Amino acid sequence: MSIDKSLKRKNTLARSRNVLNRAERIAVLKSEDRWVEGMGPFNLPKVRILKVGKKAKKPAKEAAAAAGAAPAAAGDKKAAAGDKKAAPEKKADKK
Repeated sequence: MSIDKSLKRKNTLARSRNVLNRAERIAVLKSEDRWVEGMGPFNLPKVRILKVGKKAKKPAKEAAAAAGAAPAAAGDKKAAAGDKKAAPEKKADKK
């Protein structure tokens, strides 16, 4: 039975895999200089697999500026709402 095109993942090879095959493990060991010539392909040491990281965060200055701008805008809205609430109170005081 086949899977519908709309349900098929488009980036199946883009994600990191949990298990490497023997040839890939040997290649990683060679790149890390942990492979000794004459070593057999069996009982290989474990190899850490690096997962793809998330997008880089904004620098602290830009993040603080963006975070500071959002509460300030919300504070302006609250101040405007506070003015509207203050107006009915004044009318109530006159009665």
